[in-house]
Amino acid sequence: MSSLVSFSRHTLKQLKFVLPGGLVTYYLDSHNVLLSILKGDDGVQGWGRFAARVSLLSAAVTISLFLYVLVLPLIKGEHPNYRHWRQSGVLSTVIPIMTASIVAGWSLLGYTLGRWSDLGYIEGVIAASGLYALSFGLLGLIPAPKVRRQ
Repeated sequence: MSSLVSFSRHTLKQLKFVLPGGLVTYYLDSHNVLLSILKGDDGVQGWGRFAARVSLLSAAVTISLFLYVLVLPLIKGEHPNYRHWRQSGVLSTVIPIMTASIVAGWSLLGYTLGRWSDLGYIEGVIAASGLYALSFGLLGLIPAPKVRRQ
């Protein structure tokens, strides 16, 4: 019963990201706007499509690094100390790269949605924030693997 209660609390915490992110994404239709930029609809060519691809590549790097950090205990067989990540050999490299990827991808996505769609820059940043909140909320629902402490 205890694990069910903690699972529910964790799920509720993640819903703080999933629900607003999902609502913003649905309301602004940002996923379809991004897909139309990627496909080159409405005459978007060249830099617009390139920026959309690079923002998606940055998101893929972020997700890959997050999943790597998540399965790191299974790979190494021990729990890394996330609070003191600067002292960890692996985390001290992965976390700054992941942070840079988040900032670069979100910024470029906001600019791309603002510049090459009808959303405009303010709504483009809001749409990018909604997509990122939804993505991080869903990623946070992935349970961390359990590794026995030695």
